[in-house]
Amino acid sequence: MAYTERFKTPTALSEKEFTYCPGCHHGIVHRLIAEVIDELNIQGETLMVAPVGCAVFSYEFFDVDGTVAAHGRAPAVATGMKRANPDSIVFTYQGDGDLAAIGTTEIIHAANRGERITTIFINNAIYGMTGGQMAPTSLLGMKTTTTPYGRRENVEGYPIHVSEVLKELNGVAFLARTKVTTPQDVIKTKKYLKKAFLAQINNIGFGLVEVLSTCPTNWGLTPIESMEWLEKNMVKEFPLGVYVDKIGDAR
Repeated sequence: MAYTERFKTPTALSEKEFTYCPGCHHGIVHRLIAEVIDELNIQGETLMVAPVGCAVFSYEFFDVDGTVAAHGRAPAVATGMKRANPDSIVFTYQGDGDLAAIGTTEIIHAANRGERITTIFINNAIYGMTGGQMAPTSLLGMKTTTTPYGRRENVEGYPIHVSEVLKELNGVAFLARTKVTTPQDVIKTKKYLKKAFLAQINNIGFGLVEVLSTCPTNWGLTPIESMEWLEKNMVKEFPLGVYVDKIGDAR
């Protein structure tokens, strides 16, 4: 395969340039999702639901039909879209503030019902778009604009581990936590994303991939420092791996 063919823009991505901050991992994950859509040949059937947050305009970056949901309600909107159009492939793309705070109810019940939708969950442990406030996933001791002295367990509580909560629900068909800080991680994340879509395509159940991500702007670090911080701190708090896999070798 020629170099230009190997690294061409995925068909499922639009020509609009990403508007994310330097060092943010949204762009990497966007490309991987688009590559999976291309490889599964589902672009024409795919619908997306964008979140409230940094990725609120992600529907402009994907060349698929989609909409924006109210804050946290993407799984509910996606449920309606899938049930009204059962032959479509529906995915939500959500951050930790959107999914793990105001959207906790929606994600838990969509997963518990085994809705045939796919969710990509970006966990950067902070509210990115609104100025760096504490998120449900912020680490203990982590300084944010709303926890200037660090998150305290006796005041703000502990970080919420979304994947560990969802793995107990019978409706979940595929669930994994990953990162994209190394080439090996990128390859593994793409495999997880494909399985999460296959959970829906093969009518097995709900699929979610949690991606640990950086936020250099609100963390106050350089892109390189941010990846080092993620590796040193977030991976320890949020263990990587596959939590549920009912897909097996399905294709």
